[in-house]
Amino acid sequence: MTDNKGVTYQGPGKVEVQTIDYPGFELKDGPGVNPANVGRKVRHGAIIKTVATNICGSDQHMVRGRTTAPPGLILGHEITGEVVETGPDVEFVKNGDLVSVPFNIACGRCRNCKEGKTGVCENVNPDRPGSAYGYVDMGGWPGGQANYVLVPYADWNLLKFPDKDQAMEKILDLAMLSDIFPTGFHGCVTAGVKPGSTVYIAGAGPVGLAAGVSAFLLGAAVVIIGDLNKDRLAQARSFGCETIDVSQGEPRDQIEQILGEPEVDCGVDAVGFEARGHGAEAGTEHPATVLNSLMDTTRAGGALGIPGLYVTGDPGAADEAAKQGSLSIRLGLGWAKSLAFTTGQCPVMRYNRQLMMAILNDRVQIAKAVNATPIPLDQAPRGYEDFDKGAARKYVLDPNGVLVS
Repeated sequence: MTDNKGVTYQGPGKVEVQTIDYPGFELKDGPGVNPANVGRKVRHGAIIKTVATNICGSDQHMVRGRTTAPPGLILGHEITGEVVETGPDVEFVKNGDLVSVPFNIACGRCRNCKEGKTGVCENVNPDRPGSAYGYVDMGGWPGGQANYVLVPYADWNLLKFPDKDQAMEKILDLAMLSDIFPTGFHGCVTAGVKPGSTVYIAGAGPVGLAAGVSAFLLGAAVVIIGDLNKDRLAQARSFGCETIDVSQGEPRDQIEQILGEPEVDCGVDAVGFEARGHGAEAGTEHPATVLNSLMDTTRAGGALGIPGLYVTGDPGAADEAAKQGSLSIRLGLGWAKSLAFTTGQCPVMRYNRQLMMAILNDRVQIAKAVNATPIPLDQAPRGYEDFDKGAARKYVLDPNGVLVS
């Protein structure tokens, strides 16, 4: 049997690269696997030899101990790779295909999938709609920070790159299609970004940077990104964004200095539940800060795209309400301003083909914008550590030695 190694969560602040089972076409018991999924046949699946698999900020929430993820969970939901084996029910995907794997696991058969809401598929997670590879409370499908990974419903889920050689020339850009590029794009689309828009994006991590790229792709006139991290703000400026340091005060005041008015047309939350305060409170967590500030800075009649992660269980929260995902949101302000809100997982399949075409035809350089940095799989623990410290990089793991010589 071919060797397989993967990145596993071992408890707060600790990940290890361990030998794991080579994937088969049946979901086995293991850390985080829903009992109702144990023994599930995956005749419709494909086994992927991983070419690139990214460290995501959502992974970092688990590694920090801010979720109920169990030790031993195999991490990773941003997967790009080559098909090496298919189940007997796969018709169209072939061995040798180079593919992008949407982080949402979707069946293609349920009502939500048929309506394009692949982030809340009803058939892959027995607990609730929605699933993802290597993620807490998502059904227990093994993650893709590994040499090999199983992808169910392969004909439906996989996006094949049309020319393998061309794709390998742009593989770091294409590796962003599994999650952060569509997620940032979704945040902007749901915030109503269009030609001439002014946009404020909270957060200059990889998703926030991807949202900045997306806003320009959609025709925004001015894109402003706010963060506490000076290196990440410099990365945002590298491709034309205006920036504000929220440790210096409220976004509203700094937005006015840039635009001449304190409000923008569109707001995007690329931070999520581990948000920190602004100004003098920047050193402490205030999980509702970003949502409240976006309501304050988005014009009446505007919209908020909220791709930033919010959870139903946060054992590390500062108060009991936040531990249950209950935040002190100024909903009255949002209601009074007739703001629209869009939350939840990005339905990656709604956007990934279009964004692939933009990459392949040189309309966007997403890897450069997010500072994609490939590292070997065995350096994953260091990658997680550096990312947690605020490195202005998007770490791309290279399990099979394709990216890093």
